[in-house]
Amino acid sequence: MGLAALSSNLLLVSFIAYLVATLFFGGAVKGAKSEATYQNNRWGKIAIIITIIGFISHIGYFITRWIASGHAPVSNMFEFTTAFGMMLVGSFILLFYLYRTPSLGLFALPIAIIIIAYASMFPREITPLIPALKSYWLTVHVITAALGESILAISAVAGLIFLLKNIDLTKKSKQRFWIEAVIFTLILVVGFVLSSTTFKLIGYEAEFTYIDKNEKPAKIEYNYPPLFGMHQYKAITPEVMTPWAEMPAIINAKTLTTFVWAVTTGILLYLILRLIFRRPIATLFQPFAKKANSQLMDEIGYRAVMIGFPVFTLGALIFAMIWAHEAWSRFWGWDPKEVWALITWLFYAAFLHLRLSRGWDGEKSAWLAVIGFIIIMFNLIAVNLIIAGLHSYA
Repeated sequence: MGLAALSSNLLLVSFIAYLVATLFFGGAVKGAKSEATYQNNRWGKIAIIITIIGFISHIGYFITRWIASGHAPVSNMFEFTTAFGMMLVGSFILLFYLYRTPSLGLFALPIAIIIIAYASMFPREITPLIPALKSYWLTVHVITAALGESILAISAVAGLIFLLKNIDLTKKSKQRFWIEAVIFTLILVVGFVLSSTTFKLIGYEAEFTYIDKNEKPAKIEYNYPPLFGMHQYKAITPEVMTPWAEMPAIINAKTLTTFVWAVTTGILLYLILRLIFRRPIATLFQPFAKKANSQLMDEIGYRAVMIGFPVFTLGALIFAMIWAHEAWSRFWGWDPKEVWALITWLFYAAFLHLRLSRGWDGEKSAWLAVIGFIIIMFNLIAVNLIIAGLHSYA
């Protein structure tokens, strides 16, 4: 077995381990009858052992892919997103041993599972690095930034648990609407995974020629039925679906097509779930948060930001600037990715200011943590895939 194949198998093992561990964490939360059994439940002990096994396998994937490719596996969307999921699980394991709260695992692991599933939708082939990426500072910058974001993501998990425990979801309110919106967003990501997996299984492919923004002929392959066509497109694949509309050269019609299919699938999935359960989806998760300690969740959320913010500052700003100067001979260029990294940094700086100076703890702090994770995910998904810039190679 080659290293690349071994790497893929190790990632699959970690994915399955996280799924199984989630079920055991669910058993730990539902089966606990007191605070003591909640924190020291045997199901919870089994769950964390399985999580660690999955994490070790995930590290094995990372190392074997690094050896197989000859460079740190963080250079494209598949590699970065799987690394982000790995670091999120690692951050959770650390905080679990500090606070012993099974609810954190029950909500953190599914997010890691969704992230890994999302990563699997991108090409997995090992490809040579472009010149701008052949830098030691790239490795330091990306790994440190991903580590910082993963720790900040745990603050959002703790914040979501706090909100589910303390907000009355049986009554219509702004808080219930926004919690449901967070769940809906996660379902949209699941929709992307489902739609992409479906068309991969049936082997859908459609090739087109088009004229790019530099007025040069180019070729593109769709893996979804083409709802939108590239500029001056012509079909190569016979009997392919005719796109609804032709997009101007500045818009990537393939990305737009993928986005529309993913959102449509996610909306349909959400509506089906609402029809089946006949209540907001967030209420299905609320019972799993009821036994969590609100004060403890608030502390975890705050501590995660206190740790993650300086790590993110180093990776996403300082090390990024050093790499940018080495790659493009300038420290800052207002590239979309750079701008959103700055927006993320300013948001968490405001979080700490409001928390420390204005006393924004409890529910306010939890909402800020959840919003921060939405900003991180927007940076990961929309900025990387839709907005053109120097980071578009991802």
